[in-house]
Amino acid sequence: MTRYDVIGRTYASTRRADPRIAAQITAALGDARRVVNVGAGTGSYEPADRTVVGGDPSLTMLRQRAPSSVTPAVQLAAEALPFPDGAFDAALATLTLHHWSDIERGLQEMTRVAPRQVIFFFEPASASELWLVDEYFPEILALGSERAAPDSARIGAALEVQRMEVVPVPADCQDGFAGCYWNRPEAYLDPTVQEGMSSFAQLDAEIRRRGTEHLRRDLETGAWDARHGELRTMTEIDIGYRLLVAGHLS
Repeated sequence: MTRYDVIGRTYASTRRADPRIAAQITAALGDARRVVNVGAGTGSYEPADRTVVGGDPSLTMLRQRAPSSVTPAVQLAAEALPFPDGAFDAALATLTLHHWSDIERGLQEMTRVAPRQVIFFFEPASASELWLVDEYFPEILALGSERAAPDSARIGAALEVQRMEVVPVPADCQDGFAGCYWNRPEAYLDPTVQEGMSSFAQLDAEIRRRGTEHLRRDLETGAWDARHGELRTMTEIDIGYRLLVAGHLS
């Protein structure tokens, strides 16, 4: 059983591709017609206008893919992709590297099966700067998956990087990843929203309860808005999400 077989049971209810982020990822894929989505989970950010194969080690995640999806999905590990050399034009990985058991091996596999690699990830150094982590759930930083999260330098050391792009998080972001609700703090009180974030799902229940109640009190008293209310007026923010494009581009 994989980590996501335990923590990913409700992902499909809160995690869906944000169209603006999806457009940025699709543009990064360029003219690639055959794409493998490594650590694909429920299938977010898989472009519909080309041939895509999604793969994930968790059957729980794969079974939550939309019934209407025409994308083939297979159970696999990033560190041992079951495809021949050069089987695809591009290998895609979105918010998944921090859960891999051997990041360098997984990146090597991406380069083996495709000449282009597109990776959507977060810079771990930025995690502590988000008010959610800094003020309410600092325990997230101690999670194994967060400590293992690779930064751009580590990823870049394994790939032939062509460019790095900031991925702004919109104020009305539709994907439920950890930084999604940076200006909608009330959303973090919802247990279903929390369950759709791997960091929350891995926290001890008492830690989650304590941090949630702290946030609830600060929202009720106006303390959160006194510190961060200006965030509610912003249309987007850079909180450390990045898109790395590597390999040979045509």
